Amino acid sequence: MRLALGWQRAGRRVTLIIGDGDGPLAREIPEGVTVHRLNDGSYAALARAVADIARRERPDILFCPGNHYSAVAGFVRLKLGRGTPPIVAKISNALVRPDMTGLSAWSYRRWLHLHRRFLDHVVAMTPATAAEARREMRLHSDRVSVIPNPPAVPIPGAPVLALPDRPFLLGIGRLEPQKRWDRLIEALPSLERGDVRLLILGEGSLRGALEAQVAALGLGSRVSLPGHAADPLPALRDAAVLALTSDYEGVPGVIREALALGTPVVATESSVAVRELIAGPGHGDVVARDDRHALVAALDRWLRPDAVRPSPVGPDGSDPVSAYLDLFDRVAQRAPA
Repeated sequence: MRLALGWQRAGRRVTLIIGDGDGPLAREIPEGVTVHRLNDGSYAALARAVADIARRERPDILFCPGNHYSAVAGFVRLKLGRGTPPIVAKISNALVRPDMTGLSAWSYRRWLHLHRRFLDHVVAMTPATAAEARREMRLHSDRVSVIPNPPAVPIPGAPVLALPDRPFLLGIGRLEPQKRWDRLIEALPSLERGDVRLLILGEGSLRGALEAQVAALGLGSRVSLPGHAADPLPALRDAAVLALTSDYEGVPGVIREALALGTPVVATESSVAVRELIAGPGHGDVVARDDRHALVAALDRWLRPDAVRPSPVGPDGSDPVSAYLDLFDRVAQRAPA
């Protein structure tokens, strides 16, 4: 949404094709952006709609904002053939999946190799993820760029979050298997400080399972799962630690957002980007995915009264909105008539 707003302000025409328009981010769609909302949020319906709209409106660029939807881009290329506009896709999630083994892992790698056949250019958010994209997708370096996401900004009119009494741990992300919030909940009773609360912002299919885990551990008075938060920045600012305990990630934006506010981060080794973002022990700790003792020790370190919080990490001076537009212009100019 921040990119779309920036592109529109730069004088570009922006069209969003949305499979499910009922989610909480719908309120953040910028005014003046053309929106196609589908009644069917399935991959098949989204793919057909994108192909039909691209054929009718002939855009200069198709932008796929995450590799979760790259199958749609592949279908459009297959459907429209030489009439396909240039496709630029952003890598939003891990290309190396430790949760996959055997045939599923082999199939996923083969699928990644096919991306070079239907994507014109790929955007990664850090140098390490760009290197991973070149390796796993077998892309030449001139087809991969590094552009970070725009920084988070306060959301005007967002509901005020009810924050726990300090100190509290914070998790932000969907309540889905990838995020492994069960690890963080399980670690809570083992912390040195028995007064620490845990706040997890997000929604998803595992809400029932996580609530059952909280009840089984007797943590009902210490763990809060209030759902999606339109503006999590106040919680990030006040949290003692941001914890991310995922099995795999792309480039976790919450890590950048926490460090920008001077909040330390404890994260699992879930992405090649994690150690790029948590650049040293003064910013936080990176632990092995299944090392519960290391997770507890890292959290304890930042929860001690004498812990020194990081200095806020300032902006890197980049302009993601302009960088994307420059890339789009170059890719569009190279496209055949």
